[in-house]
Amino acid sequence: MADTRADPAAQSELMDEDEPFFSNLDLFLFSLIAGLLVYWIIFRKKGKNIVVFYGSQTGTAEEFANRLAKDAHRYGMKGMAADPEEYDMSELSRLTEVENSIAIFCMATYGEGDPTDNAQDFYDWLQEGDADFSGVKYTVFALGNKTYEHYNSMGKYVDKRLAELGARRIFDLGMGDDDGKKSANDLTGVMMLNIDNIMLLNTILSDKKVQFCKQVCNVWGQFLTHVVVYFMVYLLSFIVCSHRPFDSKNPFLAAVTVNRKLNKAGDRHLMHLELDITGSKIRYESGDHVAVYPINDSVIVNRIGDLLGVDLDTVISLNNLDEESNKKHPFPCPSTYRTALTHYLDITNPPRTNVLYELAQYATEPKDQENMRKMASSSPEGKALYQSWVLDSCRNILAILEDFPSLRPPIDHLCELLPRLQARYYSIASSSKVHANSIHICAVVVEYETKTGRVNKGVATNWLKNKMPTDNGHKATVPMYIRKSQFRLPFKSTNPVIMVGPGTGIAPFMGFVQERGWLKEQGKDVGDTVLYYGCRYKKEDFLYQEELEEFEKTGVLTALNVAFSRDQAEKVYVQHLLKKNKEAVWRLVHSDNAHIYICGDARNMARDVQNAFYEIAEELGGLSRSQAVDYVKKLMTKGRYSQDVWS
Repeated sequence: MADTRADPAAQSELMDEDEPFFSNLDLFLFSLIAGLLVYWIIFRKKGKNIVVFYGSQTGTAEEFANRLAKDAHRYGMKGMAADPEEYDMSELSRLTEVENSIAIFCMATYGEGDPTDNAQDFYDWLQEGDADFSGVKYTVFALGNKTYEHYNSMGKYVDKRLAELGARRIFDLGMGDDDGKKSANDLTGVMMLNIDNIMLLNTILSDKKVQFCKQVCNVWGQFLTHVVVYFMVYLLSFIVCSHRPFDSKNPFLAAVTVNRKLNKAGDRHLMHLELDITGSKIRYESGDHVAVYPINDSVIVNRIGDLLGVDLDTVISLNNLDEESNKKHPFPCPSTYRTALTHYLDITNPPRTNVLYELAQYATEPKDQENMRKMASSSPEGKALYQSWVLDSCRNILAILEDFPSLRPPIDHLCELLPRLQARYYSIASSSKVHANSIHICAVVVEYETKTGRVNKGVATNWLKNKMPTDNGHKATVPMYIRKSQFRLPFKSTNPVIMVGPGTGIAPFMGFVQERGWLKEQGKDVGDTVLYYGCRYKKEDFLYQEELEEFEKTGVLTALNVAFSRDQAEKVYVQHLLKKNKEAVWRLVHSDNAHIYICGDARNMARDVQNAFYEIAEELGGLSRSQAVDYVKKLMTKGRYSQDVWS
């Protein structure tokens, strides 16, 4: 799918048509019918008494919601997972009409405490709405990471707001920490057990088997395989390239116009790509993210096919046996095993415990079965084994199949269990004021050796690395869309900015600096623009060195401070340079109303930089530690301390 193309001229003509496809009457009737269907789909489907809504950006919350909906069967209930973007959430009050009903919300938090894309409308409605949810039973499970400043803020807000609207909380807010011990895997059983006890539903029998919602695979054989697949690819490219707006469900196929290596030496590969969005009418701002849909490595796909002994080019349709489910297929069908494993399924991340549990039944060696079930259990020994054998060793599904020789599951069941391959997000390294028809990406190619001696490669970065502007005379393309961010330059250009971004954290600041330069060219007054950048060696991985030095020379950058961590015996990082320049930093922040921006590693760098600001506030502001912490928090509240970080 990634290499599909459409004639730019035809694309432009299609997109510039002014005549609407539907009349106002058509749209009204469609909306009326859709509204009536919402009530029936969610609340009137026979036997459904649990609705699991999810707010998901990377697929984790969606996967967890689907697991909860399935697990409901184990406790005598019937559930369904639902995307709040697809429903009128004001109809939630009608859930009281369904006996023994409950609404579960699995809510992830994105960016600076923001809702995920699919939960944005729901969040806006909660803020503005005044519905009466009296009698609605609910519980919220928040998915987050304590590394981030706004840990689980979306889940906390939904839990609080639903209670304010009169809904009845039947189980305390669950706090999932992807960076700690209390994860989704640990809390699923606890959550369902409490729901069951509170609602006095069916008694849980210790010997009751899991009622797994199996799916059946209709194999179409290889008749016209290539015709079917290539027609689908052609049709997809036509649809994707012809209709706006472009978003997660309708990405734009952007041509790669530049792909160059940024670092001069070293064993890493840091790259700069430029994507052409001419004619798409896509708009972006400095600080936004670009999402790209990668494809899996064909070597891994072929190896899985070999191990399972299947013809990957067989055309199939994987259908849900639960006729009432709103999810008829785990991925678009008809398809082929190869297409599913290449484009739709995540085959490179370590599988979760529920996947191991379901696959264990296919291991013919008792010891293999025992170990897989132990890792899927909630026992301390099982958790420790899963942590060391799967997570710490970075074993993906291929590694598990290789290391459990007796495990050869049906590929249909494997395709059902594996999570969806998700888009990857990158901070845009350009300004639309300067590059209106181009989006720049700065990334490091991920490749590392695991404890098992295998070499794991990042899905997206290795795929992007091979996206050369011309490939045998054809343009390489990347399916992409824009994810809006709160990481924004100050409204007043006269406000100073302090940017801290080591490594590829420089990306959004290239856009910031370009925009500040453009404002100067327009005759605007622009405040101090100060950059703190860090890399390993000046002669090896000083990214965008020529551009940054030119910005400093022309006065666009007021100060360029670079920490070369390994050019001397003692390591020097960006936080050290901040403390070295503490007087200038404090003056900009405390007296000149500067805005602070941090981009890069959340686990170490962002925390160390924040501590540096605490220390500067203590020393030069005469504050105690707690006062310094409050001072920085107030900066965050005012939008003067922003972070675009990842762990």
